[in-house]
Amino acid sequence: MRQPSELEAFYAFLAAAAIAAAVTPITMRLARAVGAIDHPRERGLAERATPLLGGLAIFAAAAVAALIWLPAGFGNHGQMWHGVLLAAALITAVGALDDRFDLPPLVKLGGQVAAALIVVHFGVVVEVITLPFVGRLTFPNAGPALTVVGLVAMMNVVNFSDGVDGLAAGVCAIIAATLAVIAFDLGRNQPAVLAALTAGAALGFLVHNFPPARSFMGDCGSNLLGLLMGVVAVEGPVKTSVVVSFVAPLILLAVPFLDTTFVVLKRLKYRRPIYASDNEHFHHRMARIGFSRRRTISYLYAWTLMLAGLALALRFVPYSDHKGHLHTGWTLVIVALALIAAAASVYLVYVLEILKFRRLAAVRMRVLRPEASVAEIEHDIARELETGEMQAVSMPPHDSAADGDQPLRGPRRPPQPVAPRRADR
Repeated sequence: MRQPSELEAFYAFLAAAAIAAAVTPITMRLARAVGAIDHPRERGLAERATPLLGGLAIFAAAAVAALIWLPAGFGNHGQMWHGVLLAAALITAVGALDDRFDLPPLVKLGGQVAAALIVVHFGVVVEVITLPFVGRLTFPNAGPALTVVGLVAMMNVVNFSDGVDGLAAGVCAIIAATLAVIAFDLGRNQPAVLAALTAGAALGFLVHNFPPARSFMGDCGSNLLGLLMGVVAVEGPVKTSVVVSFVAPLILLAVPFLDTTFVVLKRLKYRRPIYASDNEHFHHRMARIGFSRRRTISYLYAWTLMLAGLALALRFVPYSDHKGHLHTGWTLVIVALALIAAAASVYLVYVLEILKFRRLAAVRMRVLRPEASVAEIEHDIARELETGEMQAVSMPPHDSAADGDQPLRGPRRPPQPVAPRRADR
């Protein structure tokens, strides 16, 4: 069977981007007609009612491009692509129903599991992975179950990250494009085309989703992108015997996975349901610090691009002869790049916490000492950061600014009707 070329992948990318950009206005009209609207909420960052169902445009773009540029005999099984397309249609439909009717969490989880089972049934299964310093690990019996768990996790990770205009679409476009380059270099051409058209569909939708967003992808879009990128990771890098192949997807997905991990641990700490929405995501913390939506996604895009650069360096920098021998100079380059990426990641998380603390401390200081000058408040905050000691203040019980339920920037908005939750926004 003929393998698709890089040029065909580029055509698929362009076509998917054009289709998504053209179809999104149609999904916006449909969303308004059926009432699939995301309204501003107390814990959200949206400032106006915005139509959902943008994921339908992403699905249309990905499906059309795949039917043109991916052969019917996708993968090792002749019907594998048909199974992926069927699963994509199912999870898009479940997500669209959730966008309109706010389905119970167990129903949504059931849809995710069903979509994952379909692609596993058609041959998308992790059977062998190669780990650094460990070697090959085989999963002759547990492979299908592990793949289902991994695909469901991917769908939820992308869904959790869809909380501010342009974030999920932009991050997914960066990750999918990088996976396409790596998959082509590993000789996995068909998954590379799938990655390229996924990146194109996300980028085309981003035309309407970049702040201020005119359309939201909703659960139908975030779950779809999560499923497609999970399939690309399994059928692309993970199924090769190259050591770095398993590491690259983990590096690329570090930002959404870290965000999801922080949020889930926070909910477990305070004994809240994992599926319950809150405002502890990275983008919520940036909003509390005072970042605009565009500045927020710029920081998160930059973070993702930095990690994408590291993943590409691990694949293309000749630090090893692939026989266990390292080239000292190039190895030092890789180590330096990895340390820079790790330091930048730790610093960004640290800055989010410290700046959040400084802003909350400033509010507390003004309550304690309303007569103090700005310089005096800054001096006291610096002392608290150094000593770890702070003065307590009793806030009125109705004021939730101290526990982070409301952004601290600007005046409070007047009470607005709380709409049913449709995404983790």
